[in-house]
Amino acid sequence: MRYSKYFIPTLKEVPAEAEIASHKLMLRAGMIRKLASGLYTYLPLGLRSIRKVEAIVRQEMNRAGAIELLMPMVQPAELWKESGRWDHYGKELLRFKDRHGRDFCLGPTHEEVITDLVRKHIRSYRDLPLNLYQIQTKFRDEIRPRFGLMRAREFIMKDAYSFSASAESLDEIYQAMYKAYCRIFERCGLDFRPVEADTGSIGGHASHEFMVLAETGEDDIACCTACSYAANTELAEVKPKSQMEPFSPGTSTLKKVETPGKKSVEDVTDFLNKKAKELVKTLIFLADERPVAALVRGDHELNEVKLKRVLGAENLEMAGPDAVERITGAPVGFAGPKGLTSDVRVVADHAVAYMKDFVAGANEEDAHFVGLNWKRDLEPPETHDIRVITPRDPCPRCGSAIEIKRGIEVGHIFKLGTKYSEAMGATFLDSTGKEKPIIMGCYGIGVGRTVAAAIEQNHDERGIIFPSPIAPFEVIISVINVKDKDMLSMAEALYDSLSQAGLEVLLDDRNERPGVKFKDSELIGIPVRVTVGKKAVKEGLVELTNRQTMETRLVAQKDLLEEAKAFISK
Repeated sequence: MRYSKYFIPTLKEVPAEAEIASHKLMLRAGMIRKLASGLYTYLPLGLRSIRKVEAIVRQEMNRAGAIELLMPMVQPAELWKESGRWDHYGKELLRFKDRHGRDFCLGPTHEEVITDLVRKHIRSYRDLPLNLYQIQTKFRDEIRPRFGLMRAREFIMKDAYSFSASAESLDEIYQAMYKAYCRIFERCGLDFRPVEADTGSIGGHASHEFMVLAETGEDDIACCTACSYAANTELAEVKPKSQMEPFSPGTSTLKKVETPGKKSVEDVTDFLNKKAKELVKTLIFLADERPVAALVRGDHELNEVKLKRVLGAENLEMAGPDAVERITGAPVGFAGPKGLTSDVRVVADHAVAYMKDFVAGANEEDAHFVGLNWKRDLEPPETHDIRVITPRDPCPRCGSAIEIKRGIEVGHIFKLGTKYSEAMGATFLDSTGKEKPIIMGCYGIGVGRTVAAAIEQNHDERGIIFPSPIAPFEVIISVINVKDKDMLSMAEALYDSLSQAGLEVLLDDRNERPGVKFKDSELIGIPVRVTVGKKAVKEGLVELTNRQTMETRLVAQKDLLEEAKAFISK
């Protein structure tokens, strides 16, 4: 491919709209262009990388026994109403009516469509298991699209759905998908971690996310420094202490003290000369419209995902100021567990059970209790793991140290169970002739997001450093002076020989200064640059530059293919 005939509209300046590295660099490198908020055109370079990820995904899915199909992006509301998600999915589901007034949506995912397909054709346990996948465009009407392809409204996704007759069969497919995902991201050249995760709006009872490690990641991941345990902090377990007796009383006298205008943990503890771990934060929520008081230690952070799971709530939201005052009798900042009415469900984190002589709001404006103790001053609440894990907590599996890393979610696999098959009547007859719901799993990969995550993980001040397997081209040949016929002729001969050997080569034959060509090649991130200059014509030597290390050395033309392949494989 000749650069002069290709479409690579690079930019010198960083676009004002771009916030993170991948967004900036994909715009500057001429890989994408914004059409509207969260909507992007994939330009030729970007599309080449996306197609490479798709090819790897397709090969590994086929290898794992999945079968490819393609479903419509437009979906009828009836299916979503059957599953119960039409009213619960949220505003991310873009709903519209056709010319006949019938309700439809743009598919953010395809559980309903695939379940409808399978229920019409699967009759017997002999037809199972089945694993179907597609690579297709999705649409989610994000409230605030940002970060380019990282959180776009329209995006390319690989989604697979498995159908089994037994839990054991689902486990086998789940493990096959887990291994396939590991191979996919390894082949893409990414540093990633599979982590235990919350199932979110998709539903189900078990899931793993596949996280590309990057400082700009939106998710925190708890990783054990000794064993293989890793989990999104939304789900990472915090084990309760076992060496102490919970709810054992302290010795301090209970007092109510004035704390005028002191609402935050920091303000209250500074005012009372206490430590944050000596205070109980009481956070008021509405769980399916019912009041809940969640208690965590002052130096800990509440995990709303865990709390929602504990409560078994469809909807969980922080109570507003009016609701807080109605429930506690005091403004925000003065809530506490003592004195709450019996209609308020009190849920405490495990760590709260081991607190003695603690501080908490008095449910009165400008007042807190000091010296509170369980059993003596108030009834012990139900306790659960409802806080965010910290580096001070031990690994819940082996007890070793935990470290918190940042990650970008690029894949997610779920054990759905029978959530959709029961709701939509997708059943089969078992070996005894009994009708049973099909057991499902689903498995997604963000294709464009994987390319963006690769850039977040692999870039420097010059531009992108693409892993070779997903780079738009493997080699770029830069001609120092295209007006020198011998130099251009030699570059074209090298281009032909490398291309015929199976390498993907871009020939930079533009009439530009060498500095411009070098900067563009570094911005685009092509793994290997071959520079054809005067030494090539006079001595048969070309410069070979490794984009990752920026190592450059002279190579004889006859050795170029072997040396270039060695650079690419690094």
